[in-house]
Amino acid sequence: MSDIKTLIVDGLWTKNPALIQLLGICPLLAITTTLVNGLALGIATTMVLICTNSIVSLIRHTLLPSVRILIFVMIISSLVTTIDLLTNAFFHELHGVLGLFIPLIITNCTILAQAESVASRNSIGKSIISGGSAGLGFTAVLLVLGGLREIIGRGSLFSGIDMLLGDSATDSFIKFPFDGALVAILPPGAFFGLAILIALRNLFIPTATIEQRLETNISESHG
Repeated sequence: MSDIKTLIVDGLWTKNPALIQLLGICPLLAITTTLVNGLALGIATTMVLICTNSIVSLIRHTLLPSVRILIFVMIISSLVTTIDLLTNAFFHELHGVLGLFIPLIITNCTILAQAESVASRNSIGKSIISGGSAGLGFTAVLLVLGGLREIIGRGSLFSGIDMLLGDSATDSFIKFPFDGALVAILPPGAFFGLAILIALRNLFIPTATIEQRLETNISESHG
């Protein structure tokens, strides 16, 4: 039970892919102009993480070390292509907004790192939990950053929710009594927003813990 708790806490907080490991930064910065965009990309990434971990865990005993990375990439590519086609079929407008950032999930190092360090060494249950928690941790950062940038930059929240829920949700967004500052939805706003989130996250980590982590990383790199 403690192992499962550790996997969940690591994915959501201790080893959050976006705030701690700084993986998947390219789509995170580019697509978080609105909360809905971040949510959509987060859901897609989480699905790929869970499915990849499940498949890799099931075949882990048959993997040849020399070709395992190639197999991981092939599995990830197949799953991302499937999600890309499904999104285009059922959420065509949203697919147009997300553009190339769904196919670029293939390059998200979080997924490959999970396959190599977790799924290839653990049971399917632990692999699913680890992949799901890492995906949810990544999605949480997408939501917070997208929500903040949308509120500050557009003066709204949940804009474009109809792309996920259909025409019945066209007016189901919040409009604030200000127009917003354009800089928040431009690239500088993404960098400043992520920097603020990382700084806030580091406030909750004792200085000693950070120093120990740096020493561990340095010793591992030299070892």
